[in-house]
Amino acid sequence: MKARIAVLDDEARMAEVIAMVLRREGHEVEPFRDGAAALAALRERPFDLLLTDLRMPAPDGLAVLRDALAIDRELPVILITAHGSVSSAIEAIRHGAYDYVEKPFDNDALKALVQRALDWTRLSRENRYLRSELRSRHSIDQIVAVSDAMRDALDRARRAAKSPATVLVTGESGTGKELIARAVHYHSDRVGQPFVAVNCKSLAAGVLESELFGHERGAFTGAERAKSGLFEQASGGTLFLDEIGEVDTGFQAKLLRVLQERSVRRVGGDSAREVDVRVVAATNRDLRAEVASGRFREDLYFRLAVIPIHLLPLRERREDVLPLARHFLAKWNAELGRAVRGWSDEVEAWLGRHTWPGNARELENVIERGVVLTRGDRLVLDDLLIDAPDGPSVAPAEENAAGLRSFLDGAAAERVRAVLAETGGRRVEAAARLGVDRTTLYRLMRKFGIDGGEG
Repeated sequence: MKARIAVLDDEARMAEVIAMVLRREGHEVEPFRDGAAALAALRERPFDLLLTDLRMPAPDGLAVLRDALAIDRELPVILITAHGSVSSAIEAIRHGAYDYVEKPFDNDALKALVQRALDWTRLSRENRYLRSELRSRHSIDQIVAVSDAMRDALDRARRAAKSPATVLVTGESGTGKELIARAVHYHSDRVGQPFVAVNCKSLAAGVLESELFGHERGAFTGAERAKSGLFEQASGGTLFLDEIGEVDTGFQAKLLRVLQERSVRRVGGDSAREVDVRVVAATNRDLRAEVASGRFREDLYFRLAVIPIHLLPLRERREDVLPLARHFLAKWNAELGRAVRGWSDEVEAWLGRHTWPGNARELENVIERGVVLTRGDRLVLDDLLIDAPDGPSVAPAEENAAGLRSFLDGAAAERVRAVLAETGGRRVEAAARLGVDRTTLYRLMRKFGIDGGEG
């Protein structure tokens, strides 16, 4: 792809020589002799690079630099300067110029400098695009919420994102706690830095300590090399501690120290390492009750719950069910290349009266299943594999939960097997497709007795 380059020099011959050199490299070059004309062109159409002489009649190169960056703050500007003006060029770099080239210049050196500036432009634009994509994908505005309770939770998350305060997200499984954690991260000034998630429940206490804090070589059997922990890896960004209510009191004390001191000591290490990490924690437990029973440290609870956000279960915000179902229908139509337009009146009635013990995650699974299985362009009850659509709206709690868990476990096992088969047993790729981390995938494979594959 051609780059569009503006060259400004009040000496017409110099501007043409530079233009000729750069055109031979395949670039589209517009030479200018007047700063006002060059700035007018920058306002009218996009350029990838500006080369401007420093010493010119008004506006001089510094004035052009200032006005060009006001038009496009991402535009790289290279100054062309005589030997006696190098100090002025260096001063201009402090004010935003990309670099300078000194007359008389070597053509190869000029071409190399121009290529570096264009590479910087490309990377800067790609980074801006990716940030925009991440913000749109994880934006709070993209989270479906009609109920007042959910809208209040999202408003609190939006306000929390602007601060470095620790956030504690609570709610039943499947209510969207990680979704909120990611939204907090991507609405914060840490958006360009890592978002690292760990499920504390899936790791034994000793493993979790090493995973989060890292370890030194020889710290324990099998520690053949030093390894940085997730706190270090997330430095500058956000660390999401899911299922924080499952960790034991011994580990709670170590985590509290890290949060207080903002430094970690690797397992087997002697020195502390400073970390700049924003922590978002989540749990489906009532941590206040856990504190009262002595199973969770009160001081750690208050350290984590600087900003608490509670997500109500779907059965307590039924006005969100149909909007969420439409959202998941559009998502899985796009994912699976289908064109399902909606659902029958019977399906809508069932969606409205079901108690959703699995919350939004269960709702998404139901809609995905329907999109996969339907033979027409509208979902019917048979597509959802509902055993007793006309039964009571609320079954006995324990029996209903056990039957649902059994059904969902079977569906989950089938899904995991299918994705592992599609990826040829490549677990990293399978985990990405399933939308889980590798640890969660391994846990599911063990739970369902699924053989490994390539790994």
